Amino acid sequence: MNTLNQSLNDETAISLAELFRTLGDSARIRILAALSDEEHNVSNLAALAGLSESATSHHLRHLRQMRLIKSRKEGRYVYYSLDDDHVKQLVSCGLEHVRHG
Repeated sequence: MNTLNQSLNDETAISLAELFRTLGDSARIRILAALSDEEHNVSNLAALAGLSESATSHHLRHLRQMRLIKSRKEGRYVYYSLDDDHVKQLVSCGLEHVRHG
């Protein structure tokens, strides 16, 4: 019996498709990969992802809306990290699939 199929109602399928659309952007993947080891602020993430700070902030807003990352404020800086281990596993599984087919 396929429990994945049983739990996949229309609303869940739409949410899952939106998650994969979010992950379908190489800049967002680079941001998530950078956050897989440690938290970073926008400036660091922009440099690591090869993006402007403005573009990085835009991607971070989207990733936060999708609950893939979280933020914390320290003084005048905001630091971003992965929301939980599921996000790291998701990116790692995708990378493994791409590398090994």
